[in-house]
Amino acid sequence: MKKIKTALAGFGSGGKVYNAPIISSVPGFSINKILTSSPENIKAAKEDFPNAAIVSDYSEIIEDPEIELVIILLPNHLHCEHAQKALLKGKHVVVEKPFTSTVKEAEELIQLARQNNLLLSVNHNRRYDSDIQTIKKLIEEKRLGDVVEYEAHFDRFRDKVKDSWKENPELPGSGILYDLGSHLIDQALMLFGNPSEVFADIRTQREGAKVPDKFEILLFYPDLKVSLNAGMLVKEKGPTYSVFGTRGTFLKYGADVQEEALKNGERPQDDPKWGEEPEAIWGKLNTMDREEKIKSEPGDYRKIYENIYKAITEKEELQVTAEQARDIIKVIELACQSHSARRVLEFNVS
Repeated sequence: MKKIKTALAGFGSGGKVYNAPIISSVPGFSINKILTSSPENIKAAKEDFPNAAIVSDYSEIIEDPEIELVIILLPNHLHCEHAQKALLKGKHVVVEKPFTSTVKEAEELIQLARQNNLLLSVNHNRRYDSDIQTIKKLIEEKRLGDVVEYEAHFDRFRDKVKDSWKENPELPGSGILYDLGSHLIDQALMLFGNPSEVFADIRTQREGAKVPDKFEILLFYPDLKVSLNAGMLVKEKGPTYSVFGTRGTFLKYGADVQEEALKNGERPQDDPKWGEEPEAIWGKLNTMDREEKIKSEPGDYRKIYENIYKAITEKEELQVTAEQARDIIKVIELACQSHSARRVLEFNVS
């Protein structure tokens, strides 16, 4: 099997918790270099990838002719700059979500990748959550008839504001809209495509918070309304997903089990039942015919990197394209504009 010589640009929580265990579970990637500087992250990187060189200067990655793929795992405001530098040096690039802070930046990267015939993708791993895969299957099988309304929540209860770049209003791409919002938007666009119109209500609810920590985004389609919600002051959670169709309703509580497993140090290659949800949180389908529990489809974040590998080595079609990721940023920008103007805005395809 061909080994793709890969570098990780960044090794904070996004790198060591959500990416390293997944990448190391997918055959075909050789992690040769890791960019990180804090003692804690250096220690973690050496433990996970003992054969990788730990570097503190990005040029040591992009100037290395052996490196074929660079995975950008840095704070959001650094995504565009570091992806651009890697593309200019002829490297394939995968960016941690969100893709960029602006549509303009996304377009520039897309154009650069096209000009140099390079792969450019984004780690929108949560389209491979168990619950969203289950909903996708139900929709494809027409179990709900025609879907007329879809409501999704990514709610948490964190009443204290963290000292983090995600909470810094001076850094582009900070706040809940870029963080959790990009997941919810990606899932919705994967299921239903781009909307015709966007409306949003965005709030800052916690004491001391300086960036948005609550939102509702409405996506309007000709025969469908999508409501996407996230907040940091939701102590008692309702359904994670509610899907309403002409034949019935599907309700799903709980959260995909992969995130908690990764936080606990578990790895997919060590668990033959990776991503399988317990029956206690299976969803309920109530149609004109009957009411039943629906066994959840397995979630599997490895599929992103399995596809990246085949796209590079076998020219397989990308599952997460840069154009799709750009459209997520477009929805975020329109949501912010809609909130400011207090009106519905058209989503025009560029």
